[in-house]
Amino acid sequence: MAAEDRDRVKSGPSGASGIVRPPRSRLDQPKAPRRRLLPEYDPEAFGRFSERIARFLGTGRFIVWMTLTIILWVVWNIVAPEHLRFDEYPFIFLTLALSLQASYAAPLILLAQNRQDDRDRVTHEQDRKQNERSIADTEYLTREIASLRMGLGEVATRDWIRSELEALVKDMEERRIISSAESDEADR
Repeated sequence: MAAEDRDRVKSGPSGASGIVRPPRSRLDQPKAPRRRLLPEYDPEAFGRFSERIARFLGTGRFIVWMTLTIILWVVWNIVAPEHLRFDEYPFIFLTLALSLQASYAAPLILLAQNRQDDRDRVTHEQDRKQNERSIADTEYLTREIASLRMGLGEVATRDWIRSELEALVKDMEERRIISSAESDEADR
């Protein structure tokens, strides 16, 4: 076999045009993971982290700490000796720090809101399905009660049986009175 033929056999089958195709991957085995340039992260863990930050940014504690930090920053850079000041008036570094904090806080808050919207959507869907089941159950029970009421029209009720028994007792007492009166007359 020539070296050219061996290379063709090793690299896989060729088509009618003689173009050598790469070997096919097996479908019964998972593909090897591709190498990624970006670092991998767990979106759920990142989402939980962003929710914790958003919760903290929405508290009074954050506002108090941020206010104290800014006041200390401004007072230090006005009152401290000139060689210890690190951000002279108009406080460019403070502005940069606050802008940086805001540029990270806004997307984290939006991410937390999106996650909350997703949870609300799922909860709303579950509530809607539960309401549908409750309505269906209520309609079923209403139909059952209506059929029971219709069936009760044909069934002897306790009051009807009581009135029938009272009528029978009256009738029996009348017959007893009549028969005792007849037996008294016959005895005379």
